[in-house]
Amino acid sequence: MIWKTKLTEMMGTKYPIIMGAFAIIGKAEFAAAFSNAGGFGIVTAINFRTNEEFQSELEKMNTLTDKPWGVNFSVMPPYVVKDKQKGSWVRDEDSYLEFVDIAIDAGVKVCTTSAYQAPKIGKKLHDAGCYWFHKCATMKHAISAESLGVDAATIVGLEGTGFKNPNQNTTLVNVTMAKKLLKIPIIAAGGIGDARGFLAALAMGADAVCFGTAIMTTKESLASNIWKKRIINQDIFDKDYYKKIYHLQLRDSPVHSMAAGHCDEILSMKEFIEEKIIKKAEDILRSWGFGSNEVNTTSV
Repeated sequence: MIWKTKLTEMMGTKYPIIMGAFAIIGKAEFAAAFSNAGGFGIVTAINFRTNEEFQSELEKMNTLTDKPWGVNFSVMPPYVVKDKQKGSWVRDEDSYLEFVDIAIDAGVKVCTTSAYQAPKIGKKLHDAGCYWFHKCATMKHAISAESLGVDAATIVGLEGTGFKNPNQNTTLVNVTMAKKLLKIPIIAAGGIGDARGFLAALAMGADAVCFGTAIMTTKESLASNIWKKRIINQDIFDKDYYKKIYHLQLRDSPVHSMAAGHCDEILSMKEFIEEKIIKKAEDILRSWGFGSNEVNTTSV
């Protein structure tokens, strides 16, 4: 089937799928595998300390894939930057501005921001004719991001673990309300790890789905085998899951998003995207009587 949404058009991808931003492992090899499998790979800028390191990584990315890809800028709130401990590594918006220029020069057409508002980065991107996507944990933040001019918003549900907020709602509530309250395209994130979750997100109003924990166990993921096995063996019905996911406790514990429940084996990125997500989604659609060879949500 052909998959067509407002975001496949913006990103230029085969499928309405975008990679999450990853500290430590969000580098070229991982992101290129995601792009080569039909999604939109993301290089996470916070993993690089100097302009030279960052530029070298983007050059590597261009040698590993000829498919669309982007860059994430995780912007820390001012109070986090102010209170950072000696030796810690956090970045505010201004510290990324040279990185943004490097990304634009490397041919990047879509960048994402997260954790805190980033209007200066957004302006640079728009001035260069690029798209700006922003990740939000609450509808309040998503509405604010839309008012600042973002081209799309990722809405992260409570089921995720990488981006928490005391006022966060579930993925279902976030996405359906975002469809009601926002005019910009929506990316669904938080606990999605299989074909049914992917289809459900699109049905709820998302124009693309963001995968995080679900792709950490792929062969191309730079996570260690010990970490991958921990995700595969994670019991998402364990009491620690409820403490971390629903009560915002156990902050530093190795508990991942609810998508871990769908991680049963180590697959290649191609197998994960094309077989586990897309092919199974298409099989489900056909079993429901869907007869078209195109899934098109651009007019919805």
